[in-house]
This record gives sequence, structure tokens and C-alpha cells, in this order.
Amino acid sequence: MSATAVHSLWTTAATAADPISKIDAPKIEYGQLSPTLIIIGAAIVGILIEAFVPRRSRYYVQMFVAAVALVAAFAAVVALAAGGYGTTKAGIAAMGAIAVDGPALFLQGTILLASLVGLFTFAERRLDPEAHGNRVDSFAAQAAAVPGSESEQKAVKAGFTTTEVFPLLMFAVAGMLVFPAANDLLTLFVALEVFSLPLYLLCALARRKRLMSQEAAVKYFLLGAFASAFTLFGIALLYGYAGSMSYGTIAQVVDGTVQNVTPALADTMGNDALLLVGAALIVMGLLFKVGAVPFHMWTPDVYQGAPTPVTGFMAAATKVAAFGALLRILYVGLPGLRWDWRPVMWAVAIVTMLAGAIVAITQTDIKRLLAYSSIAHAGFILAGVIATTPDGISSVLFYLAAYSFVTIGAFAVVTLVRDAGGEATHLSKWAGLGRRSPLVAAVFAVFLLAFAGIPLTSGFSGKFAVFKAAAEGGAAPLVVIGVISSAIAAFFYIRVIVLMFFSEPRPGGPTVAVPSPLTMTAIGVGVAVTVVLGVAPQYFLDLAGQAGVFVR
Repeated sequence: MSATAVHSLWTTAATAADPISKIDAPKIEYGQLSPTLIIIGAAIVGILIEAFVPRRSRYYVQMFVAAVALVAAFAAVVALAAGGYGTTKAGIAAMGAIAVDGPALFLQGTILLASLVGLFTFAERRLDPEAHGNRVDSFAAQAAAVPGSESEQKAVKAGFTTTEVFPLLMFAVAGMLVFPAANDLLTLFVALEVFSLPLYLLCALARRKRLMSQEAAVKYFLLGAFASAFTLFGIALLYGYAGSMSYGTIAQVVDGTVQNVTPALADTMGNDALLLVGAALIVMGLLFKVGAVPFHMWTPDVYQGAPTPVTGFMAAATKVAAFGALLRILYVGLPGLRWDWRPVMWAVAIVTMLAGAIVAITQTDIKRLLAYSSIAHAGFILAGVIATTPDGISSVLFYLAAYSFVTIGAFAVVTLVRDAGGEATHLSKWAGLGRRSPLVAAVFAVFLLAFAGIPLTSGFSGKFAVFKAAAEGGAAPLVVIGVISSAIAAFFYIRVIVLMFFSEPRPGGPTVAVPSPLTMTAIGVGVAVTVVLGVAPQYFLDLAGQAGVFVR
């Protein structure tokens, strides 16, 4: 048979089965996805800059592109919110993959602002003494060079800097923007990988203590890979149960309100083991990202080993993205399973609050102390998640916004206290800091008081909102344990303040480096947000309240 005859048979067959030959083009709402698209565009431009811009100019060009993209993306989020996409026009975009609603826009705005402040700490180049006449930042001169090798020394001498951190930061931010807005399980998993992989790399790039930094990155990568595998397995089981990746369809199958039940779906719908195990595995993966006990083991090691600007960015932005995704999957995808997941979350929240607060007391390193503090805060935020009320959602949104700026500010202060070996993170070296450098110690004290939840700080407003929502949602015993944990946590925060102001400075102790305006801005924004959200939180609580409705 000739080729022409075969071809004509094929086209005739295709025409006969007309529906198959017609494939609809996907409908993408580019305007509603603009914040994410701007950041992905900047990340790709950043890679091209690495390839084509001369080495001496890269730092300034990368810094400019990243800053402009973050500001533009935030402006796009504000424009969408002003256009009613957070309330009346909220809907599902990109063929059902992304939700554009109040919580998504609020969390995206928070992530973008936190990332902008984090970018300033990434770009800081005045803290370390100049190396061979070149200013240096917190990142390795040449990431590929073996620590301590001749090639590393040559790279330092030549004044190389790892400007790839800027596009890596942009890719991480892009994944974080999609993560809390994902409306189906496949998009959720892709976003998880897009923001996790750059973070694994960023953790390994410290200029000082490189071996410790690389060890932190390997630990984070291995445990993160396990968490991703759990999530993926859970997604497969949930798909097997519901026959769909979409949160809305999964919720309908769980409730039994789904239309058009095929025989295959009817067989699996009765299999609750698939549903319960699948949901448990997905939630486990998200609790790992949040840093909740017992999935918290990576947190102290990674926070201590990673370059401090990366630690600050990761501690703030990852928590915001992960809690957003956790809220959406529990409230939109699995509301019918509430009686199953609430008792488990109760247990996780209680253990997380108590373990974070108690273990933090024994820490002697300031970065590890802040890591255990972040674990305790994950427990407090989970109390709001458990409330399962609109107030619960808005209180979690407010807490995340308040917490992220305090965290970046606190880690920015940690970068300033230095000795001959770089950052002086051992607590004993902070003794008497208030006498040597009263302003830096006072700013750090403000952040510690906010972490402790002392009135007139953002931490108090956030904790009050979360505990109030939990109590009204029927979780009063959880609130009692939360208050006890806060009291335990207050002990070690105030211990650091006492150490700074009421101890004698040690001879030959660390000095406080004078930062560039970049780090000053990061710390200033942290203090301003801490005070404003503490003294006058109502406007922002109302904003979070308006944004607290998920689209289904």
C-alpha cells in the first residue's frame, strides 16, 4: 500500500471520529497569573545575565532586575486585589490549576514583600572585611570550588562572587507564589519542587564555615526528598480515591455530592483507606515544610549551617507558602474529613508548641535558638488552622504576615555581630552587647519581645488573634497549652535580653559591623512592622478578614 493511501486512510479515520481530531487550546488568564509570571520572567532574565553580562557588572544588574521584579509583582497583586479578585471576582484560573482568591493574594503579597526585604540582606556587601581589595557578601566566591582548596583561594583573590543567588532566589519565590494558590494536587507538587530545589542550593553557599553549610544543604535535601516522596505518594492515593486531582472534585467525592459517577469511580469511592492514607501523606509533606514536630529535625541544623540571609528568607517565606497550601488543602480539598484530621492536628500542634519552647531553652547558638523558636511558632499557627472557622483563616494570615518580617529582621541583626571567624552566633559572645552597641541590642530586643508575644508588638496581636479563633472554634484546651508554651518561650527570649544588657562585655568580644543601607532597610522594615502591627493592628486584621474566604 502506498504512503499516500495510508495517509488518506488515516485522515479519513480522524475525520470520522471528529471529536478526537479537535483539541482545544488551553485557556490561560495571564492577567490573573501576572505576579508569578513576572517573577519567573525575572528568574530567566537572571540566568541570561549570568551568561552574557561581564562579571564585574553582574551583581548590580542582578540586584536591579530582582528588586524591580519583586516590586512589579507586588504591584500586580495589589492591582488584582483592588480589581475585586480577592472577593467578588475570585475564581479558578489556568484550566483549574490556580485559585485567585483572597487568601492566595494576601499570602502572595506577604511572600513578595518578605522576599524584597530578604533580597536586601542577600545583597549586603559591607559586613565582611574586603578580600584582596574586593567587597564580599555572605556567599561562596565560587560554589563549585572544594572548601579550602587552591581553586577557592584563587577565586577569592580574583574577587569572584556567586551572583547566581539572585536568579535562584527568584525561582524559589516563583514556586512559593504558586504553592498556596495551587488548586490541584499536580500543581501543588510542581510548585513544591520549584521552590525547594533552589533552597537546597542556596543553603550550601556560605562563604564562611563552608563544610557546615554543605552539610546543612545535604541534610535539607535528603529529608526534603523524603517529604516530597511522601507528598507524591499521597497525591497518587488521593487520585486513586477520587479519580481527579482537583481540590473541588476531591471535596465532592468525599462528601458524596459528586455528579456522573463512573463504575470505576464508584469502586474506589468506597475505599476510605485510600482517602485517609493519601490525605495523611500529603499533610505530612506539608508539615515537614512548616517545620512541625515530629517533622522538624532538619530545622535547627539547616538554620545554623545555611548563610544567614538565606536562613532569614527561608524561615519567613517558606512558612507563609507552606501554611497557605496546608490551609487550602484542608479547607477546600478535605473539609469533609474534618473529624479525621482535626484530632491529629491537635496532637501535632500540642507537641510542636511544647517541644519547640522546651528544647529552645537548652540552646547555646543564637541561630539554633531562633530555629526552635520558629518550631514553637509553627505550633501556635496550627492552633489557628485547627479552628476551622473564617476567623481561623484570617488569624493565620495575619500571624504569618507579622511573623515573617520579625524573622527576617532578627536574622539580619544576627549578621551584624561578628568576630574574626565571621558571624559570632554563640550566645556567650552576645554578653554585654547592649553596652557595646546599645542600638543593635535594643532592636534585637524588640524582635525577641515580638517573638515572645509581649503586648504592643506584632507577636502579641498575632498570638491573640490565633488563640481567640482557636478558643471560639472549640479548641480551648489547646489555647491553655499555647499560653503555657508562650510562657516557657518568654523565658529564653528574655534570657538573651538579660545577657545583652546586664552582663559585662568580654574583652576581645565580637564587634558590630556597620551595614550598608540595604541591611539597615531590612532591619528598619522589621521594626516598623513589629511596632505598627502591635500598636494598631485593626486595619491589617480587617484586611486579613476580608481575604479569608477560599474560592471553591
